[in-house]
Amino acid sequence: MQKLLDFLIRKRHWFLFLFCEILSFTFVFHNNINKRNVFLNSANVVSGYFTSVASSVISYVNLRNENQMLFEQNKQLEVEILHLNLQLETLKSELLPYEPVITDSVFNTYEYITAEIVNKSVSRLLNYITINKGFKDGIRPEMGVISANGVVGIVTTVRERFSVIIPLLNPKWKLSSKLKNSSYDGLLVWDGRDAAYSNLEELPTHTQFYEGDTVVTSGFSGVFPAGIIVGTVAESNTFGTSGSYSLKIKLSTNFRRLATVRVVKNLLQNEQWEVEQEARKND
Repeated sequence: MQKLLDFLIRKRHWFLFLFCEILSFTFVFHNNINKRNVFLNSANVVSGYFTSVASSVISYVNLRNENQMLFEQNKQLEVEILHLNLQLETLKSELLPYEPVITDSVFNTYEYITAEIVNKSVSRLLNYITINKGFKDGIRPEMGVISANGVVGIVTTVRERFSVIIPLLNPKWKLSSKLKNSSYDGLLVWDGRDAAYSNLEELPTHTQFYEGDTVVTSGFSGVFPAGIIVGTVAESNTFGTSGSYSLKIKLSTNFRRLATVRVVKNLLQNEQWEVEQEARKND
C-alpha cells in the first residue's frame, strides 16, 4: 500500500494533467454542439475502420471453410447433372425399337470423395499428384479423379492417409474418350509437351468433328461415368497412324492451378471387372 501511495505522489503532476485534460474536453464538447459532433463522427470513423479490419480478418480465416462448402455443393450439382444425363439417355432410347430397363440403382452407381492436393508436378515427362486421402477415407487403386472442370487422372498408389494419382499429364495412362456428339471413341494420350494440351488418337477417319467440339469420357472402363468433360478440339487437321485421326485437345482442367479434386468411387466397378475377367478365362 505504501508503494502505491509513493507512486501516486511521484506521478501526481501527470494525474493532475490528465484530470484537467478530461475536464477540459468535457466542458468543450458539452457546451459546443459542433465540436461534439465532430468528435463523435471522428470516433465513428475510427471505430468503423477497426471494425472493417476485424471483419476482413475474420472473412479471410473463414474463406477456407466457405470454399470447402462451395466445393461440396458443386459436387452435389455434378451428381445431379449425371442423373439428368442418364434420364435424357433413357428418353432418347424410347426412339429405338426396344425399350431398355433403367432402374433407380443406376443413379446411385457413383460416389465422390473430396481431397486436397499436397504435392504435384506438371512440367515433367512423368507427372504425379499426391492427395491427403487414403485407405481410411475409402480411396482404392484404379479409382478415377476429377475436378470441378473435368477429368484429372486415376489413383495408382494408396496408403492409409495419402494417395498418388497418375494425371492426364503422364503418357503411361491412356483415357478412353470420345467426341460428345459421336459414338466413336479413341484414346487420350499426353505427348509430354504442353500441360494444357493432349492428343485424342485412334479415331476412325470417317468421324465427323469440328474445332471446339467437346471431348468427354466414354464410360467404357467403369472408372469414370460417361460424359465427364475432358476438353475441346483445338486442331482438326492432323492424322495418326493407320489412317486414323489424331486430334489435339485443349484440356479443360488447369493442372497448374489445381488444388482440390474428387475421387470417383464406382460402386459396381468390382462386379464389372470380375465378370469381365471370368469371361476372359473362357477364351
